[in-house]
Amino acid sequence: MTFSSDTTPYKPLSVEALAQRLAEADEAVQLIDVREPQEVETANLPGFVNLPLSEFADWSDTIHSRFEADRETIVLCHHGMRSAQMCGWLAQQGFTQLKNVTGGIDAYALTVDRSVPRY
Repeated sequence: MTFSSDTTPYKPLSVEALAQRLAEADEAVQLIDVREPQEVETANLPGFVNLPLSEFADWSDTIHSRFEADRETIVLCHHGMRSAQMCGWLAQQGFTQLKNVTGGIDAYALTVDRSVPRY
């Protein structure tokens, strides 16, 4: 998975803002976690669909049948790098309301919810 762009095709989302969005329980928002399954087993947030980047070939062809390109889509990983990659790729697929969680689940565990395990 690669993408290149002169402009960032997504907006950063702070972990505090993520916590607020999750508390709203907005069914319209799409939540994607691109970490590996063992990472998700260690620490996870409810509502996120796991699409590991290492399994890109297995799920990439189904992205439009699983998610809607015009809905708000929040992408999460461990620190924010893999989710940024995913946001770039999703933008190339026509997704328009992308948000990358700044600092990933690690920042969420440090700042928002210390009960979420760090690894």
